[in-house]
Amino acid sequence: MKIHQRLETIRMLLLDVDGVLTGGEIIYTDSGEQVKLFDVKDGIGIRMLKAAGLEVGIITGRTGSALRHRCKNLGIDLIYDGIRDKAQVMEQISSQTGLAVESMAFVGDDLPDLAVLKKAGLAVAVGDAHEMIKAQAHITTQALGGHGAVREVCEAILKAQGKWDDLVKQLFS
Repeated sequence: MKIHQRLETIRMLLLDVDGVLTGGEIIYTDSGEQVKLFDVKDGIGIRMLKAAGLEVGIITGRTGSALRHRCKNLGIDLIYDGIRDKAQVMEQISSQTGLAVESMAFVGDDLPDLAVLKKAGLAVAVGDAHEMIKAQAHITTQALGGHGAVREVCEAILKAQGKWDDLVKQLFS
């Protein structure tokens, strides 16, 4: 299947967090609290996808309150954190939602994402992903993780589905 066709069929975007929604850095305060930096552009892309009726979810190996706060801000309710087997969770999401895994995109950056990328209808590697992830991906973003890569994916999906221009007018004009 060609990339444009894959983009057209996507109904859900699933994301890793560290290295995808963030640059991969984890900052700890003196009290042990985690601090994460998220890109506002990625947030706009996620909001646009949701406004277009697509689902967005998180599958990540780490846990933390910073992620929960960001998801709440973006209206993401589908959050699977502390996950070791991301591919199994994708299958679980498919069963729960009735969406085929072929209609799901997954964005990853490192080796824990390898198995889930093999299952996804659209496998995406961020620009600074590990080479094995890039080799598995259908597409690799120009942008680096945490620096607009998710926005790039959101735009590609919305443009392929013919929804981009109307959403820009509706939300920002």
